[in-house]
Order: sequence, then structure tokens, then C-alpha cells
Amino acid sequence: MAASTASPSSVPACGLRCWTTSPQYFTVRLLCSSHWRRTIPQLDLRMRRPPEGPFVYMSLTGTVAQSDNVLAFLWKEYGKADARWLYSDPTIVSLEILTVVLDGILALVLINAIVKDKFYRHFVQITLCVCELYGGWMTFCPDWLNGSPNLNTSNWLYLWVYLTFFNGIWLVVPGLLLWQSWLSLKEMHQKKIDVDKKSN
Repeated sequence: MAASTASPSSVPACGLRCWTTSPQYFTVRLLCSSHWRRTIPQLDLRMRRPPEGPFVYMSLTGTVAQSDNVLAFLWKEYGKADARWLYSDPTIVSLEILTVVLDGILALVLINAIVKDKFYRHFVQITLCVCELYGGWMTFCPDWLNGSPNLNTSNWLYLWVYLTFFNGIWLVVPGLLLWQSWLSLKEMHQKKIDVDKKSN
């Protein structure tokens, strides 16, 4: 299959091709071990940053609830599950600023590091994943400790789709990338040990 035999020179265009072809092609590319790690940071940039950037702007200049911005509709809908997104909750806005600015930069650096096989790739990947997991924890833990007054768990759509599924994605993806970094670092360490043994 072409997806598994793509040459290194074709890698930079992989993410773009995935977005401009059929869903089946995208799925195959995502699951191929030689491409999925490059696709996930691009997904992070394409799926999260476009709506989250305007959210930060709306929250710093007012509230989502008061905004008539086109993208405000998205956050007003999500706000039915978590009311903090409607009224510029300081913890949420602080985390989103971190997500948009720092995580956005790290995702760009990571894509470049993966494509060009840079030595710092796993350092950046681990840092980005820890930021994502920390953001997920700090999004919900403060509200849980207060008895979840802002979370609407009485509706299955809000609980299982908005809160669980959409947020769960950004727990699973960083977890998989951390696991991949762990295995790669372990392999590199073992190779170094083998080289040292041969030299002795």
C-alpha cells in the first residue's frame, strides 16, 4: 500500500493530502505508524486553535454570552454543558491563553522536528503532551472540588459528547504520544548501551 511505503521526501505534504482527500484516505494515513505522529500535531493546530483563539479574544474583551461573533455560537452551545465558558471564568481563560499561545507554538515546532527528524523532537513532544494533560486536569478539577456547579451532567449529550468525548480526545492523544516517546527513548538508550558494549 502506498501509505506504508511513502518516501521521506513525501512526508511534509502528508498532512495536507490527508485534509484534501477522502475520509478513508485520511484514516489510513492516520493509522500508518510512519505518518500518524505527524498528523496529530496538525490536527491539534487545525481543530483546536481556530475556535480557541477567538474564544480567548471574546473572553478578554467581554464574554461569550454577550458576543455576537460567528464563532460565539460554537462556545454558546458548549456552554450549555459547562457554563464557565460563557462568562470568562479566570481559570478557563488562563488555560486557553496557554493553550493557544504556548501549545500552538509547541505544535508548530513539533511538526517541524518530526518532519526534519530533529534531535529535540521528543523533548518538545513530551512538553506539549504534559501541557495538554495539565490543561485537561485544571479545566475540570477546580470545578469538581466545588461540587461541579457549572457542569451540566443531567443531559446525556452534554455529559457524554460535549464533556466526555470532546475533552477525552485530548487525554487519549497526548497519552499515546507520550507512550510513543517512551518507546523511542527506550530504544535509543538500548542502542547506546549496545554500542558501548561493542566498543568495550
